[in-house]
Amino acid sequence: MSLPRTPPAPTGPAAPRRRPLHPFRPRLLDDLRGYDRRRLGADIGAGLTVGIVALPLAMAFAIASGVKPEQGLITAIVAGLLIAALGGSSVQIGGPAGAFIVIVYGIVEQHGLTNLLIATALAGVLLFAMGALKLGALVRHIPVSIVIGFTNGIAVLIGLSQLKDLLGLPVARMPADFFAQIGVIASHLGQINPAALALGLACLALVVLWPKSYAMPAHPLRWHDHARRLAAHVPGTIVALVAATLAARALALPVETIGSKFGGIPQTLPRPDLPDFSWASAKQLLMPTVTIALLGAIESLLCARVADNLRPDAPRHDPNQELMAQGVANMVVPVFGGIPATGTIARTVTNVRAGAGSPVAGIVHALTLLAVVLVAAPLAMGVPLAALAGILLFVAWNMGEWREFARLRHFMLPYRATLLGTFVLTVVFDLTVAVEVGLLMACGFFIWRMGQLFTVRPVAPVDAAALPPGTVALQLHGSLFFGAVDKLEPVPARLPADTRRLVLDLGRLISIDTTGLDALEQLHATLRRRGIALCLAEVPEQPLGLIHRSGFAQRLGAAHIAATLREAASMPLPAADLPHGH
Repeated sequence: MSLPRTPPAPTGPAAPRRRPLHPFRPRLLDDLRGYDRRRLGADIGAGLTVGIVALPLAMAFAIASGVKPEQGLITAIVAGLLIAALGGSSVQIGGPAGAFIVIVYGIVEQHGLTNLLIATALAGVLLFAMGALKLGALVRHIPVSIVIGFTNGIAVLIGLSQLKDLLGLPVARMPADFFAQIGVIASHLGQINPAALALGLACLALVVLWPKSYAMPAHPLRWHDHARRLAAHVPGTIVALVAATLAARALALPVETIGSKFGGIPQTLPRPDLPDFSWASAKQLLMPTVTIALLGAIESLLCARVADNLRPDAPRHDPNQELMAQGVANMVVPVFGGIPATGTIARTVTNVRAGAGSPVAGIVHALTLLAVVLVAAPLAMGVPLAALAGILLFVAWNMGEWREFARLRHFMLPYRATLLGTFVLTVVFDLTVAVEVGLLMACGFFIWRMGQLFTVRPVAPVDAAALPPGTVALQLHGSLFFGAVDKLEPVPARLPADTRRLVLDLGRLISIDTTGLDALEQLHATLRRRGIALCLAEVPEQPLGLIHRSGFAQRLGAAHIAATLREAASMPLPAADLPHGH
């Protein structure tokens, strides 16, 4: 007796239409419904706060990436505006990110600035396509071990890249390779600038010790607690930057500044200018493009998830719309000479803590940075590079999830190997290789684990007692796929000599693939040569559908597929299935 098949899905005019692409609908349109003056005031306050926080970080990220500081500011302005206005999150803040420092530096070193702009634009196209094709949820399913591994690896590389400016070493340009950087720093240790080192460490200490608004007590009882709460509203990075600039100028410290290295920051936005594009160069930029797109997608969606966790009662972000907004931003930013952009966790968390409730705060943050560039750009000339290095060391330390290394002993080998492998490959090679190998390791360990979970067991003693003589019943547990078929192959050799019928109870079989189906067919052929009948019982929907579509049901015989174990065991054996000699 065969189980009834699942009715096919409806087709024709009555079938529901499937929309192949994700609709482009920014979250801003929904958040502006019922928008009032109170929400506007909260968003303006949050946007101003984030704009001040983003100012030193944008310049520091650009300088560490091997480009001019104004390119970081331009990226924060243009990308921050577009990501906020077009994104799928209400509070995401976009702009240059620390995670891109190593990637951008390597691309500039190997391919040049123009090709970086081309790769960024191509990555924007790829990001938009990923969102339109609804791949946002797929990106979020990258194993956490890989994410932690490459995040910690990037944090190490950022910290290493800042040692040159922190120590004030007279090195014109650092190499992009990890071991080459260590070699250059080691060879110049005798040329440390004490003034730069003292200034950088002082800035690092100030940023670490400066009170944070989210760590303040809810009801201060003493006057100094109230003062600390007031001080916490001023970002420690701005305080460190201003103090270092004033100290360097007042004491005439012999340290390198933005003005001495880059000639200052222009007080106007650059005119749009398309980079020179050729297919010959584009072909060489495949891996940089994929790297920028992959890292941008992972960072932006991780950041959006962090923001969702901070606002549990607010609507969750739309990952596909967020990817499309990231794509638009990265397509437009290179036209103004900017660098890759993505969602930034530190600035997004600051935005949420400051009371933001809609993308208007992100737009205000971008306009705040624009006002600073138009009005106060000349003031940045005296900012010491050692001060920015101290700030970036703090950023790198906060970026890494260092406790995960101590917790590795609590996890199994697959998790530990994937995390450590991704971390080492990120540091020694690059992010693309690390993620590719990490994904291969994760997939390999997953296949091995799923294969281990598949078992072939005898049926329960109560059911076995009810079986007629010459009948053996086995239960299949788990998924019968290419990684588990080796457990089905020894079954014929382990059957008793008087076996006339083998019943496979598939009630706990989760799924089966074509390799698993081929293993069943091989089992059937082997048993048939020995005069043993094969019967299947309690076949779930997915295996049953594949068995029918492949024609195995006809070759096995409809009478050999039963609804229950007892029904399969009690069926009379057809003459063709009787052992030879009977």
